[in-house]
Amino acid sequence: MKKLILLFSLTICVMAAMAQQDAQFSQYIFNGLYINPAYAGYKEDLYMNSFYRSQWTGLDGAPTTYSIAADAAVKDGKVGLGIMIDHDQIGAQSTTAAYGNYAYRIQIGEESHSKLALGLGVGFIQTGIDGTKLNPVQTNDSYIPTGFQSVLLPDARVGIYYSNDNFFIGASVDNLIAQYMHPAETSALLIPVPKPHEYFTTGALFTLNDQTKFKPSILIKDTPGAPTSMDINAFVLLSEKLWLGGTYRTAVDIYNKPNLQSGLQKSAAMVAMAEFYVSPTFRIGYSFDYALNALGNYGYGSHELSLSIMLHSNPLKDPTRNCYF
Repeated sequence: MKKLILLFSLTICVMAAMAQQDAQFSQYIFNGLYINPAYAGYKEDLYMNSFYRSQWTGLDGAPTTYSIAADAAVKDGKVGLGIMIDHDQIGAQSTTAAYGNYAYRIQIGEESHSKLALGLGVGFIQTGIDGTKLNPVQTNDSYIPTGFQSVLLPDARVGIYYSNDNFFIGASVDNLIAQYMHPAETSALLIPVPKPHEYFTTGALFTLNDQTKFKPSILIKDTPGAPTSMDINAFVLLSEKLWLGGTYRTAVDIYNKPNLQSGLQKSAAMVAMAEFYVSPTFRIGYSFDYALNALGNYGYGSHELSLSIMLHSNPLKDPTRNCYF
């Protein structure tokens, strides 16, 4: 039975890495830069965020992800600049990416906080596989590396993002260049080729009373080589101090994907999440994901911790403005 569980775990890990390389994480809700370069500069001040995620805890080779990002607005708030570095490990495979992000922000209408941003991110992706972490059934296979093999690829991402004090909507695409720069002569077939991922997100903010705000949102994530994923999120903000909420994540059929095996069980998960304002400039976030399919029986869920710091660097920013998206 243990061998069957191990085989099942490794199969899931390999399928996830080969089909949908972008890391799965939940707290993008508190920093949209991770999924959209046009988000750079939204908070106007210098905002630094990091997170660590342990997915499918308890399974050998389960994914681990960590990232750090920072962004700010310059040129009287008309330009957003940001950097992002992340690393994702799943079994013997790993991916490291770094991007510099630029967003041009245009005021829409009379409201000063109503902004449309056009974003571009450029950087690189390093994908690789560590042969020392593999345990092949057949030894001396020339396609299985004996050490660490990797490729370094240039990449780009683009996005568009609109927000005001009560609403936001955005769309973005990443991994635009890397797939075309992957060397054809790479001998290790298991090194994943990054594929484009499309993101669409929208949400709103409703004031329930003086102490409570309600924020629903959705995220749709798609790539041709994997099922389309949708997050349905709902959060409440209590006394401007504590975000509490959750996410229902599931696969959805938006259009026909002939390359996918028919009859696949749709993955689903529930997420519980909280973010606490230790001070006006320092936040701590935590989320717990639990798979609602068979995978939930073989692990201890997924845990994600985030830390955020905001430094008031923009003297033109309205000091009474709170950034809820």
